[in-house]
Amino acid sequence: MSSTASQPLAVVTGASSGIGRELARICARNGFDLLIAADEPEIEQVATEIRSLGAQVDAVQADLSTTEGVDRLTGALRGRPVEALLANAGRGLGKGFLDQDWKEVRHVIDTNVTGTLYLIQQVGRGMRQRGQGRILITGSIAGFMPGTYQAVYNASKAFLDSFSFALRHEVKEDGISVTVLMPGATETEFFERADMLDTKIGTAKKDDPAMVAETGFKAMMRGDGDVVSGWHNKLQTAIASITPAGMAAKAHAKMAAPGTGKPQQEPSPGR
Repeated sequence: MSSTASQPLAVVTGASSGIGRELARICARNGFDLLIAADEPEIEQVATEIRSLGAQVDAVQADLSTTEGVDRLTGALRGRPVEALLANAGRGLGKGFLDQDWKEVRHVIDTNVTGTLYLIQQVGRGMRQRGQGRILITGSIAGFMPGTYQAVYNASKAFLDSFSFALRHEVKEDGISVTVLMPGATETEFFERADMLDTKIGTAKKDDPAMVAETGFKAMMRGDGDVVSGWHNKLQTAIASITPAGMAAKAHAKMAAPGTGKPQQEPSPGR
């Protein structure tokens, strides 16, 4: 990657599909060059697609749940400063915690929390040295409620939601803005990968990832602290904030318990 490019650089993770892919497209349309990353080979196809929008795009296929994967991504910067980091990579996992494979549990935690924080720290230090930068973290409204049958995922998003507010205040004097995007269920591959297509939430109508990404991008550019996409998600978070945790956990079970979804001839994934 050239260090002499004139356009500002945005780094987008989890960019092979869904919200991350749409965030990358929006960045390209708004004058950013891009370094995009995901652990799927489709990331190269996305890079080709986005180059047609006129942006310089480099792609890295790496497992961002690992230190080595994050180091591979930051190494691809080759010293070029990052104006915007859109930390969107994430994994979900359905079914009861005791029934989940530990390797899959660990992968969710390492992707959503450990790898995300390591990347933010590495890129954020460079932003602090320059005295400018924007960070967008994809959290979730799931972080507002105990996630029965999604316990690890919801807890990881609660971590990110909380972390983003704390980091925002730590770096506010350093010229860095930190924004957390909190979407609800979105039409991506999330629920398919999380093995939740037999659940009520997995088969329900979901938000458009392009709309969610646009909401997050605009909030990042304004320097907002947080944004919930969609009026129905805003209502849900308002209700969750005043609902006792036990009641919220019981309600979540009705949405996420295996076997609660309506049968579909052609299951449609979502996030």
